[in-house]
Amino acid sequence: MAEIAELMQANLMAVFNERDAERRRAAIARTYRPDVRFSDPEGTVVGHDAVDAKVQKLLDEAPDFGFTPAGPVRIVQDLGHLAWNFGPEGQPPVVRGMDVALVQDGLIARLYTLLLTE
Repeated sequence: MAEIAELMQANLMAVFNERDAERRRAAIARTYRPDVRFSDPEGTVVGHDAVDAKVQKLLDEAPDFGFTPAGPVRIVQDLGHLAWNFGPEGQPPVVRGMDVALVQDGLIARLYTLLLTE
């Protein structure tokens, strides 16, 4: 089960929190299946290049923001869950959410992001 926890941490910190495009693309290659499907409230994208473009757009729109885990990774069989915060460092989060991932053959095959509102 540690493998799923490591993938969930990599998804958040090495992919979605990584501003260096080269390091992010390397993390994408070792974290997701080539045909990964990523769904969030804006829609669904498929594949490494589409995930990379989605992350780059998000980071470009929020240049001073970063992701932090909001608790431990939770695992049930082949599913991982990780809650997160997104906002300026040292400030209360502007956005809170969670990622749920289906892992197949040691890589994330499906990733779902849910935004939390109060």
